[in-house]
Amino acid sequence: MKILVANRGEIAVRIIRACRELGLPSVAIYSEADRSARHTRLADESVCVGPAKASDSYMNIPAIIKAARTSGADAVHPGYGFLSENEAFARAVEAAGLAFIGPRPETIYRMGNKLIARQVAEDAGLPVLKSLNLELTQAEHALAVCREMKFPLLVKAVSGGGGRGIREAHSLAELEQVICAASEEAAAVFGNHSVYVEPLVRSARHIEVQILGDGNGTVLVLGERECSIQRRRQKLVEEAPAPGLSDELRSAIHHAAWQLGMALNYRSLGTVEFLLDPSGNFFFIEVNPRIQVEHPVTEMVTGIDLVAAQLRLAQSGTLAYQQADVHINGSAIEVRVIAEVPELGFIPDTGTITELAEPQGPGVRVDSAMFVGMEVTSDYDSLLGKLIVWGETRAAAVRRIKGALREFRISGVKTDLPFLAQIIQSDCFLDADFDTTYLDQAQPALIEAARGSHNRTAALALALLIHQQQTIPQAQPAPAVFQQAVNPWRMAALQEQVL
Repeated sequence: MKILVANRGEIAVRIIRACRELGLPSVAIYSEADRSARHTRLADESVCVGPAKASDSYMNIPAIIKAARTSGADAVHPGYGFLSENEAFARAVEAAGLAFIGPRPETIYRMGNKLIARQVAEDAGLPVLKSLNLELTQAEHALAVCREMKFPLLVKAVSGGGGRGIREAHSLAELEQVICAASEEAAAVFGNHSVYVEPLVRSARHIEVQILGDGNGTVLVLGERECSIQRRRQKLVEEAPAPGLSDELRSAIHHAAWQLGMALNYRSLGTVEFLLDPSGNFFFIEVNPRIQVEHPVTEMVTGIDLVAAQLRLAQSGTLAYQQADVHINGSAIEVRVIAEVPELGFIPDTGTITELAEPQGPGVRVDSAMFVGMEVTSDYDSLLGKLIVWGETRAAAVRRIKGALREFRISGVKTDLPFLAQIIQSDCFLDADFDTTYLDQAQPALIEAARGSHNRTAALALALLIHQQQTIPQAQPAPAVFQQAVNPWRMAALQEQVL
């Protein structure tokens, strides 16, 4: 079976490596901007599908289907993002006589519409927040039906995900503006302006459960992940298992995810997401019908290669595991390495990677597509890669990721590495005492601490270099490396990624 990987970046690299380990030939697609990208060089074959603009390349369904046909591919793996949750793409793949490595198209459709997904979950017996299950296309209608609801409320896009098209309303007076803003964003991002309203759960944790189904009546639960550390509702730090859950609560959340998987006769990987309130009540949010960015933490604690499981399922139609084979061992933590500037409102950064040192060692894993000379552009998502660690205990995993973050070096483009280091060493993270509002409250202090760490380290480095220069005999010029190092522009670059 030959696999076409309909994606780019670290997830394309991840899938191509899994193909190689299983002895399956792989085909990479790339845009003109990604001609020299890492995934194109790792694959057995590569095909250009269009110009840099994603809508003309990585989201160009006819071009991708043509690439699959001309390359002789038998199956398509969409990764995450781009077309991974696009029902039309899944149907086009199957109509071309190819296997779609993911859920069935009808499952993607049902889970892609949050109102349908909520109804399916409720019918399956899952706890669902009481809300207005209406496609509210007019603010006036919403104002009329929300008048009796208790604020704060959450206005959410019916389609899409990733934290887009979501707004909070704290009073009836601001509800109309919030609905309009959420609706406009939803239309621009997802092509569907419909939104709905549900209660806002304060101080909630975000817990998600990994499921794997064969589409023939078997659904496995592969544990849960803690994803509460978020910025603008985008996950930044994830871990498995979720800390502090009682055995009873963990079992109940797992069973709820299994119930939904069975109701959907789920095929391939999926993630069932929940909110957990301070009283221990949990509520269904949505299903992500694809592989998740944070899948490595589940792999680290279960020992199950999730991408390989998808590929084997596409080959044989059966799973290589039973529920009795799933055991959670130790603790794993993942942080997302993003090209952005935290102190400037986390705006994406661009540039050329001039230095790269990825941490190594026992229990340390880096999933990335980075290389020295790589151009980081504004054409695509700013996620560069992921740092994942494993430890026998959560405390051991925390120590390991602290050390790994100190080793991680990227120059030429700014990243969130210093900010991540501050999160990991914060008291709230160490004590596992956080919820989805943690970064909203702690972000300014964490950014300032990261900036202070830069300045202290850079000052020490400069003092050491000056001292070394002073110890060199005056008759000899300072070595070029010292001359370069004390250059103020060089010091600015040095500060970027020193933790």
